[in-house]
Amino acid sequence: MIESDWDDWLVRDVEDATPEGVAIWYLGCNGFVLKGSEGTTIYIDPYLGLGDPPRTVRMIPVPFDPDDVAEADAVLATHEHTDHVHGPSQAPILANTGATFYAPDDSVAKARNEEAWTDEWDVTDEQLTEVTEGETLEIGEFTVHVETANDPDATHPVSYVFEHDAGTFFHGGDTKPTDEFERIGNEYDIDLAVFAFGTVGQIPDKQTREPKRTRWYNDENQVVECASALECDRLLPSHWDMWKGLTADPKALHHHAASFEYPKRLEVAEIGDRVDL
Repeated sequence: MIESDWDDWLVRDVEDATPEGVAIWYLGCNGFVLKGSEGTTIYIDPYLGLGDPPRTVRMIPVPFDPDDVAEADAVLATHEHTDHVHGPSQAPILANTGATFYAPDDSVAKARNEEAWTDEWDVTDEQLTEVTEGETLEIGEFTVHVETANDPDATHPVSYVFEHDAGTFFHGGDTKPTDEFERIGNEYDIDLAVFAFGTVGQIPDKQTREPKRTRWYNDENQVVECASALECDRLLPSHWDMWKGLTADPKALHHHAASFEYPKRLEVAEIGDRVDL
């Protein structure tokens, strides 16, 4: 059962918005909501759980209750980790709105088999749709391309490119640098790109619970390397706010990006903030 610290103001803000192009809200962790000028609304990696204390401890508010979401066309997941595929966070959105869940095979398998979304919530099997690299989806006014990702900690990660008349948005999930980003940067004119950013910390091991040196996300150099390869105009770092012991200061990326042609601008967003394409 999800209990929000913020009541329902954020989902009402999304639903009441009438963007001229595309509005994007940062949900903290690696979650985002996209809303286009025609009203198409897409949730990406929304996670409203508290983690697994004391191993993973949430450091930011729970921004909304998924039962309060009344408008959504799709929910997309980048990979199978709990903070990207999470029944209590995502299945109520599907149940309330009839939205489709798009995700790679291991993520759909987690939703269907491990978490039993169709048994535990009013979700149909037809709402769970597998995607793979190279596919293109038409979701309302958005054309969504499924692209590669390099996350050694995941079994089958993907990234997404969202094309709209107003601009192009890239969500990399928890990807690290990959040679494929140069190809993706050449293929698409990316206005805004999201990459996971964090520090290295001492996180209790899942089995032994002993502190273990842990790097889950890009460091300062890696995140700029990714953005530079994509030739994106704006870089928005994510995930830096989420887990105790792995938080980081995104403003530090100004210094790391200063000597590179791309990204042209650093977009620092806090949970609940809106940015526009």
